[in-house]
Amino acid sequence: MSIHRFHFLRNSALALVATLAGGMALAEPKHGIAMYGEPANPPDFVSLPFVNADAPKGGRIVQGEVGSFDSLNPFILKGSTPWQLQFLAFETLMGRSYDEPFTLYGLLAESVETDPDRTWVEFTLNPAAKFSDGSPVTVEDVMWSYETLGTEGHPKYHGTWSKVEKMEQTGERSVRFTFNVPDRELALIMGMRPILKKAQWEGKDFAASGIDDIPIGSAPYVIADYEPGRYVSLKRDPDYWGADLPFRKGTNNLDEIRMEFFGDGTAMFEAFKGGLLNTMRETNAEKWNTQYDFPAVQSGDVVKSEIPHKRPAGLKGLVMNTRKPQFADWRVREALIRAFNFEFINQTLNGGVNPRITSYFANSVLGMEDGPAPEPVRSLLAPFSDSLLPGALDGYEMPVSDGSERNRKGIASAIDMMAEAGWTIQNGQMKNAEGMPFTFEILLKQGANEPQQIVDLYFSALKRMGITPTITTADTAQYKERTNRFDFDMAYHLIGLSLSPGNEQYLYWGSKAADTEGSRNWMGMKSDAAEAMIDAMLNAPDREGFINATRALDRVLTSGRYVIPIWYDPVSFLAHARQLKYPDTIPMYGDWQGFQPDTWWWED
Repeated sequence: MSIHRFHFLRNSALALVATLAGGMALAEPKHGIAMYGEPANPPDFVSLPFVNADAPKGGRIVQGEVGSFDSLNPFILKGSTPWQLQFLAFETLMGRSYDEPFTLYGLLAESVETDPDRTWVEFTLNPAAKFSDGSPVTVEDVMWSYETLGTEGHPKYHGTWSKVEKMEQTGERSVRFTFNVPDRELALIMGMRPILKKAQWEGKDFAASGIDDIPIGSAPYVIADYEPGRYVSLKRDPDYWGADLPFRKGTNNLDEIRMEFFGDGTAMFEAFKGGLLNTMRETNAEKWNTQYDFPAVQSGDVVKSEIPHKRPAGLKGLVMNTRKPQFADWRVREALIRAFNFEFINQTLNGGVNPRITSYFANSVLGMEDGPAPEPVRSLLAPFSDSLLPGALDGYEMPVSDGSERNRKGIASAIDMMAEAGWTIQNGQMKNAEGMPFTFEILLKQGANEPQQIVDLYFSALKRMGITPTITTADTAQYKERTNRFDFDMAYHLIGLSLSPGNEQYLYWGSKAADTEGSRNWMGMKSDAAEAMIDAMLNAPDREGFINATRALDRVLTSGRYVIPIWYDPVSFLAHARQLKYPDTIPMYGDWQGFQPDTWWWED
């Protein structure tokens, strides 16, 4: 790929020629861009529809996280960082509205421009944009950020960068990206890369930076204090450059965002009950209904809020690493899914109230339909019929037990499926024809209570099949290192999916990602059908075609039997100090990035 880093069109005549040649006669700068159609908010919008535009400033939110951190650079593979840091302390050219499937509005960039086929996209910087140290955000910073992230940053940035044919400065405040592949989503993706200050990194190794190298951003919050592995405090910048932007109106209201770290979920919950934390996101419905009755709740000092959403269920469960020989055979994976007694485990841990994840895009219009694939989903999958696993075309459903602990029918079915794959019970152990026992390791993060409880219950079912897995818990750093290297057999995995899936799907399920350390393709799947469906999604001419392609992808993923899915929450459970308020209007994504703490405020 050829990247022209600092090409500037100085001559107006040359600029005109380039304009006409590039087809810009049909393009014009706009305040926002949507994946399909036009942005819901007009050019003169005052604020996003799901914020309180008049929210007061002040107060603080103190959140908890299980684990630790040893880096404050969230844009590289090395180290472990607080997960929210990349969203709180850094900005992108465009900002995402979480009340639309996929729409971006001006942030660091005051406008975006693209041609009808989206073969290129051009951004013009807001002249007021500044970093937290007061220096202006320049096109040079933008171009350095994109190239550095695309070559030295986390591998998740590399795939998009490989699709850029040319990056060029086209004006004092404008930069254009020309693509080398047809991919309509790229025009939006290019607006969502974090912009860092080039001068900060001169003479430094960006990819090797650690806890003492805090990237300079342009966001409303800056890192004010931290102690490795203990806490991070971010303070609202009183000189933040974009406070009056329509996209920022009514957001970033809290003076301080503090993240406290704990060894396990129990310690974090006790810290919330004791007042060290003033907000808590609960993921267990049974615990929400039975253990949130402590004195602060009874007195009204702590409020319980339930936030609905319309987003897909996503991936949550025990992922099987098909790079390992134990899980290469889909029949083995199917057997282990049948052995997982969801109904009993859900009743034991959640009181049976949580719905099961039936497919990756369940709970949304993008989820596959029950039964055989309808047209035109079947037509999309037909060229790959010989390589698709059973159920992709004719329908696939998760097994359902009778709810009893022994799950006799499910275990018997799982044993039969193992036998089809060449594994039988011999002298009380599951073995192959050569007498080699079937075993594997389950890797869990230290302090993760719910996954540990799930695995403990699953362990009992596996023993009845003559399988005795090893359960290993690792601290945050070790867990990340091992999962980055795909050094595990089975592990607890979580991926949130949006209502507008796109290029990130290659990072989750693509063949290249399967061989790229640090990717989200933990299962190691390599599927021509999956990649073809992602291509069809990215180049769908309309919303209907996009939905059909996503439903087809959902069938490939679900029938691949890569994950033992558990449950999802149709609502989010947030307990918080009564002074912490949120708007009455909830965005379609619900409790998602940009909801807490961005739209919350403090009011006595």
